This record gives sequence, structure tokens and C-alpha cells, in this order.
Amino acid sequence: MKYSANSPEDYVNQLPQERREVIDKLRIIISQKLPVGFEEQLSYGMLGYVVPHALYPAGYHVNSGLPLPFINLASQKNFIALYHSGIYTNTDLMTWFVTEYPKYCKRKLDMGKSCIRFKNLDDIPYKLIAELCTKMTVREWIDLYEKNLKK
Repeated sequence: MKYSANSPEDYVNQLPQERREVIDKLRIIISQKLPVGFEEQLSYGMLGYVVPHALYPAGYHVNSGLPLPFINLASQKNFIALYHSGIYTNTDLMTWFVTEYPKYCKRKLDMGKSCIRFKNLDDIPYKLIAELCTKMTVREWIDLYEKNLKK
């Protein structure tokens, strides 16, 4: 779903109450657990956690005017989505996440390349997401991004 928001708070305030509660909880987890350097902002019409231009002036290769994205969080029509670019580009991280997921959630993992979809809002593995957020520093993400960009 598209929201016309001007800030992360504006985005969250437009959500239905049950989704707002989930997004608020995920925002707190992500903000507390992401290593220093990532910043929250609106990114691609969603909540985004990015590497700001102050730390990575080159920005995102698709549009250098945008900061380098890392995690996005969105309320879609039928699910809450967590987009994690590190999972998409790091096979060890992907393997770890896929292996750990059943330990935290009874539902089958619903995942695309970087998108983890949560259709049942009562069964979101918050502790696993918290741990996932600690797995990559800003520097590690920049290095991995540049390595994959040169391929």
C-alpha cells in the first residue's frame, strides 16, 4: 500500500491501529539493534534504514542522490514486509536466517530475495529480527555493497 507521508512518524500514523502496533514494535527493535551509523528515514515510500551520505557520499548507484538503503519496513496490502539488503547479498547471512527462522516462528517462512513477508501479525519473530539487525555494521554493508556492485 502506498502512503503519502512526509516523515517516518507520518507514515506510521496513517496505518490502521493493528499494523501501527506491529510497525512501532519493529521500529523500536530496529533502532535499538542496528549498529551505529544507520539512519531512519522515508525511503521508497516506506520506512527506511539507510547509510547516510555523510558516511557514504556515493549514495545508491541507481540514484546517487539517495542514501544507500539497507533495511526497509512497509505495511503492504496483505502483509508487513521487512526488506533486508544484507540477506540478499550475503549467502552466509541468508543461510543463518533461514536456519534460525523455524526456531522462532511456527509458520512457514514467506520470503523473496530480500523481502520477508509477515501475513500473520500475531506470529512475528521479533527476537530473530532483533538478532538479524545486529549482524552487519555500516562498514560491512558498504564493503559488501561495493563488492557486489563491481560484479
